[in-house]
Amino acid sequence: MGCPRPGGAMGAPNAGDRVRFSAATPEGAVCHEGILLAPAATAGVTVKLDNGYNVTFMLEHVSDMEILSTELATTEALNPVSAEDASLPEVWIIHTGGTIASKVDYVTGAVAARFEPEELLDAVPELANLARIRTRKLGNMWSDDIRARHWNAMMEVTAEAFDCGAAGVVITHGTDTMHFSAAAAAFAWAGNGERPPGRIVFTGSQRSSDRGSTDGTENLLAAVHWAAHGPAPTGENGDASVIIMHAGTDDGTCAVLPGCAVRKFHSSRRGTFQCINAEPLGTIHVGRDGRCTIDAKSLPPTRPVAGRPAAFDDTKRILQLMAGAHLFADQIGLAAQYDAVLFHGTGLGHLPIEDSNEDSPENTAVSEAVQAYCANGGVAVMVTQCIHGPVHMDVYSKGRNQQEFGIIGNHASTSPDAALVKLHFLLSTGADVASGWATDLCGENPASITN
Repeated sequence: MGCPRPGGAMGAPNAGDRVRFSAATPEGAVCHEGILLAPAATAGVTVKLDNGYNVTFMLEHVSDMEILSTELATTEALNPVSAEDASLPEVWIIHTGGTIASKVDYVTGAVAARFEPEELLDAVPELANLARIRTRKLGNMWSDDIRARHWNAMMEVTAEAFDCGAAGVVITHGTDTMHFSAAAAAFAWAGNGERPPGRIVFTGSQRSSDRGSTDGTENLLAAVHWAAHGPAPTGENGDASVIIMHAGTDDGTCAVLPGCAVRKFHSSRRGTFQCINAEPLGTIHVGRDGRCTIDAKSLPPTRPVAGRPAAFDDTKRILQLMAGAHLFADQIGLAAQYDAVLFHGTGLGHLPIEDSNEDSPENTAVSEAVQAYCANGGVAVMVTQCIHGPVHMDVYSKGRNQQEFGIIGNHASTSPDAALVKLHFLLSTGADVASGWATDLCGENPASITN
C-alpha cells in the first residue's frame, strides 16, 4: 500500500527535494518522508529522515515516490539586536567552525562546516533569554586545521569583545583540537600572572546539528549561560578558559572543565572531554525550556586583569617524539631544526636509552643523540604517555640520567596536550623554560593532583 498523498508536486526528484515514498522490506512495506540525498549505493535511494538519520533502499524496492517540495525551507536570520532585553549581559559568539556549526550537504549527503553565526541564533532562539548576543565569524575551519595563528586571532576577538563591554565570549570550535585552543586561551590571558577581563568558553558538538541526537543545542545554551552569568575567572585554578560540553551521554547536564587541564577521550561520545590531574569546575543543568542553572564553587579573584592577551609566535616549531620501540637517533637529530622537542615518555617519563642485553645498539644511539642535543643548547621537555599522573624522573636510574642529560619536566603534572601549548607559550614570551615549567601558571600544573 502506498503512502497517503496530501498532494505534492510530481516530476523527477533531485537531491535536496523533500519526498515521501513506500519501500518493500522483508517485514513488509514501510513509508518514509525526508530529504533526498545523493544515493549511498549504486541503483539506490538515500533519504535523510526528520530524526536526523539516513536510510537507503534499492531503487527496485521503492514505489509511490512523491515530491513534497523542491526547495529546502529557509528562514530569516534573527537580528540579535532587535527586541533584546537590555538588562542581560552581552555575550559574543565567536565562530570558528566544527560540528556544532555544520549542516548536511543535500547534494552529497556529507556534513560540511558552513553554518553561519546568525543561524545559530535562528536555530536556538532560547539564547535570547540568556544574554544579548553578538556574533563574529573567524572562519569555517575543521579544528584539525587550526594553528597558532588562529589562536592569536581568537584571542584578538576576545579582547575586542571585552573592550566593547562583553561579560563573556563563547568560541564555537571543532572538538578534535578544542582543548589545544582552550589551553592557548588560558596561557594567553593568564600565563603571565593575570586574569582575563571576562569569561571565555569553548564549546562544540559531537553530533551535527541536522541529527536528532545532536548535543550542540544544550552545549551552546550552557556555554552562553556561563559566559553571561558564571563566576568571575580567577586565572589561577584553570578557569581562565573553560570547555563546556555534555557531562555524559544523557541530556540535561553539561560539565564545566578547566581549559588547561582537559583532553578529548572518545571520538564520538557526547561526554568526550575529561579532566586530567584536575576536577571539573562545575556543572550546568539545562532545562527543556532552555533555562540553565549553575552548580559551581567560586573564589574571589586576586590577580590583576590583563590588558591584552599574550601572543603566540607562530614561527616557533616544536618536534614531538613518542618513546617506544620505534624511537631512533636520527629522529632526535631532526630536533636541531626545531625550537624545542617534547618527548612523550613511557610510565614516569622514560626513553629507550639503555642496552642492558647488549643487543640493541639503537638505544645507545638514542642516548647519545639526546645528550648531544641538550649539550648544544637544545630544549627538551618530558611528558608522560600515561595521561594521568606526574612525570617522576627520580624513581629509576634512567630517569635520573635523563635529568643529567638536561631533559626538563620532572614532577610536572601538566597534561600532554596542554604541555605542548605551554611550551609554545614559554618559547613565544622568551621565558626561561625550566623555571616556567616548574611553575603552575594558570592551573595547568597543580601541586597536588586529584585523579
